[in-house]
Amino acid sequence: MRKIICALAVMLLLPAFSLKAGKIITDSVQSQILGSEVKYNVYLPDGFDKSEKQYPVVYLLHGLYGTYQDWEQKGTMKEVADELIRSGEAVEMVIVMPNAGDPDIHNVYNGYFNMPNWNYEDFFFKEFIPAVEKKYRGIGDKGHRAVMGLSMGGGGSTVYAQRHPDMFSSCYAMSAWLDQQINPNTPEEKKDKFYYTCKAVREHSALDYVDNADDATLEALRTVKWFFDCGDDDYLVTLSFELHKKMALKRVKDELRVRDGIHNWEYWHTALRTALPFASRNFDK
Repeated sequence: MRKIICALAVMLLLPAFSLKAGKIITDSVQSQILGSEVKYNVYLPDGFDKSEKQYPVVYLLHGLYGTYQDWEQKGTMKEVADELIRSGEAVEMVIVMPNAGDPDIHNVYNGYFNMPNWNYEDFFFKEFIPAVEKKYRGIGDKGHRAVMGLSMGGGGSTVYAQRHPDMFSSCYAMSAWLDQQINPNTPEEKKDKFYYTCKAVREHSALDYVDNADDATLEALRTVKWFFDCGDDDYLVTLSFELHKKMALKRVKDELRVRDGIHNWEYWHTALRTALPFASRNFDK
């Protein structure tokens, strides 16, 4: 009887030990464009090291005051990705979390756009994507690449997919910072690095981009699957409303979700559970 009980206990424990789980590693790219090393985290699905297969790639962007470590440390993205892949809600994928700033927003450049002495968008597309997808076996085409992020990263994701629709199959923007009012009369002594981050968001307005899009641009935007997700009490929610309305008027389909919530990690953690399956559904089969 004792042997039978022990055998049953081992059988019950086996599923827990056999659960598939990915891993997160930290890596870096030496950028000639930025003149610095740029760190990033990358999630590799279970079995990555034992295979030679290529994977779809998701670029997961952090927000203002954040770093490449946020999605792992605050968003528990590894646990979410593991669970979704195990359940079949998400396909096996490589998830890349690049660094685009520092919590010291007034003295360190932040953001995903080109600005004085910080040509991050050039770096991202000319250096970062090619290096990462070569090293981590990304399939490397529009049909197997997605971009998503929160706040500053949500705005960055949206604008990247607008300006490079040939690069991404889908975009999932959480609590997205899509535009910014700035004071044109700001004195020079007040123009710190945060000022230039705000100025870049204004100059790369996702709302203006749709307003100014010609027919060819609109047709390109229709090749991307769009999803905007923002809390009903988030101070940025009106921007998602405005962009959704502008896109509808231009016949560019998107999904807009407004849930109970504010601008915080509780919201983004739960959003990720929708974002990764959304990207998966829109990858080429």
